[in-house]
Amino acid sequence: MAPQRKDAIVSPGAWLTTVTARICLSLLGSARARRETYVGEWIPEPLPERAEWGAGQPGGSTSDPADRVTLDESVGLALLVVLDSMTPAERVVFVLHDVFCHSFAEVAEIVGRTPAACRQLASSARRRVRASRPVPTAAAQRARVVRDFKQAWEAKDIDALIGLLDPDARAVADGGGLATTFLHPIVGGIRIAHAWAELARRRRDSMTLLERTVNGRPGLVAEEDGLVVTVFAFDVAGDRITRIWVVRNPEKLRHWITV
Repeated sequence: MAPQRKDAIVSPGAWLTTVTARICLSLLGSARARRETYVGEWIPEPLPERAEWGAGQPGGSTSDPADRVTLDESVGLALLVVLDSMTPAERVVFVLHDVFCHSFAEVAEIVGRTPAACRQLASSARRRVRASRPVPTAAAQRARVVRDFKQAWEAKDIDALIGLLDPDARAVADGGGLATTFLHPIVGGIRIAHAWAELARRRRDSMTLLERTVNGRPGLVAEEDGLVVTVFAFDVAGDRITRIWVVRNPEKLRHWITV
C-alpha cells in the first residue's frame, strides 16, 4: 500500500474490518455459486480435536465457561449449515452485528446497505438460527446417546438403533462425488436404523470405529488402515438422535490426517 493511502486511514481497526468483510462477501458469493454444481448434499468441514471423549467431556477447554457455550453454538454442524444457507449479505451482517457487536450504522457502511436493510437482514438471520437450535441436552447425555448408538451399530441391533433415533430423524451424507455414499437424506428413525445395520454388515475388517470429538461434541470417526475415511456428527435432543451428519468427501477430511 502506498504511504499516502496508509496516512489516509484514520482508524486501522475499522479499515481492516471493512476490507475483511468485503473480501468475505466476495468469497461467500463465489462459494455459493460453486455449491450449485456440487454433487449430492453439502456439509461444512467437520472440525477435529486432539482427544477422545469420555463421560460427556470433549477434548479441549476454555478458561471462561461463557466462551465454551459460545464455541459450542458456533461450531455445531447444524448451525454451520444454517449459516451457509444465508445470503452472503445476510451472513456478514449477522456476524458483524450479533457476534462482533458493530452498530447497524457501521455495518451498513461496510456492506453498502442502509441501516434499515441491515436490520432486516439481521432479523432474518436470527430467525434462521433460532429455528435451528436443538433442544438443550447435557454433554454427558449426548455422549451416552452417541456411545449407545455406536454399540448398537456395531452389534447390528436394529431395535436398539430405532430406540436411539428420533422418529423424524434425518441422516445427511456428503461425498462430494469423490466417495461413495447415499446422495439424498434418509428420513425417519426406522429407515436410518436399517440403513446403518446394512452399513455394519458391509463393514470391512480393516475398518475401525472410534469415539472422537467432532466440532466440540461427541462424534464418531471411521478409520481404515489408520486413515480417516468418514466422520460422523450428531444432533441429540434428550435421549434421541435427531440428525446424523456423515462426511466422506476426502477434501473435507484433510484436517483429520494430522489429528
